[in-house]
Amino acid sequence: MEGTAVSVAPEVVILSGGASSEREVSLRSGRAVAGVLPEARLVELAEDALPAWVDPARHVVLPVTHGGWGEGGGLQAALESRGVEFAGCGSAASALCMDKVRTKAVMRSVDVPAAPEAAFDAAARPTAESLVGQLGESLVLKPSDQGSSVGLLMPSGVAEVARALDSLRSGRWMAEPRLNGRELSIGVLEGEPLGLVEIVPLTGVYDYRTKYAQGASEYRFPAEVSADVAAAVGGAAARLFAACGCRDFARADLILESDGRFRFLEINTLPGMTETSLLPKSASCRGLDYRGLVGRMVAPALRRFEGRRAG
Repeated sequence: MEGTAVSVAPEVVILSGGASSEREVSLRSGRAVAGVLPEARLVELAEDALPAWVDPARHVVLPVTHGGWGEGGGLQAALESRGVEFAGCGSAASALCMDKVRTKAVMRSVDVPAAPEAAFDAAARPTAESLVGQLGESLVLKPSDQGSSVGLLMPSGVAEVARALDSLRSGRWMAEPRLNGRELSIGVLEGEPLGLVEIVPLTGVYDYRTKYAQGASEYRFPAEVSADVAAAVGGAAARLFAACGCRDFARADLILESDGRFRFLEINTLPGMTETSLLPKSASCRGLDYRGLVGRMVAPALRRFEGRRAG
């Protein structure tokens, strides 16, 4: 009928790549997601910049840009300023969750158990003796604003800690005690916790290589834990998701100690979506296959697009 508006579904744009240290993993995530969204447009960014053609009237964005600008709030702020609807956390939550020290402060504010830490600049790093005295002999050192185990160091004893500290050249860093326990991860989808995944790195250390190399780690999902532990971890993950202002989806990582206590390490706002990634495994514990998970990840952004157009 003449004068009747025709509603056209937006095109989903998958953004991957960028200039962060996690570029290659992001590209793998993007290609995997595009494989189950055949109508979407896959964009492999060569730099940290939002393409000029992305249009709030025609596009909904699904970012799978891990680390740096793409995950830490820069891309999200660019999308918000242009009025583009996108899946995942907004710029404020993204920036907060990329900063592990700030995230731990939020954990403690909502009674989510967290490992103790010491934060410092590489240019003003503490002595090995002071760190060992504060946190113990066996430590984990990592950048406070990176993901995917980038820059992870695990020294033991004053001499090794001193050498590790001497190797730091720039940036913000965080030291934690090395907790003895099982490494677990849990996804959160639209505020609801998914299943627990246990990570068993065959080398004993879940670093960047073992995280993304096929066959370098074993995964048990759902993890074999008591119903009480599973419920407590899920509740804590949901509280952390809400307290950090997250939306749509995220993934939280934790250590479960032998006495049943657990401590959260961080929450990731754009978790990996590769063939070895943890969020799809967590979702499978709730009966969601990879295609179903991706559909659920982008669905809230599509609803926000339609709501804005209707309004």
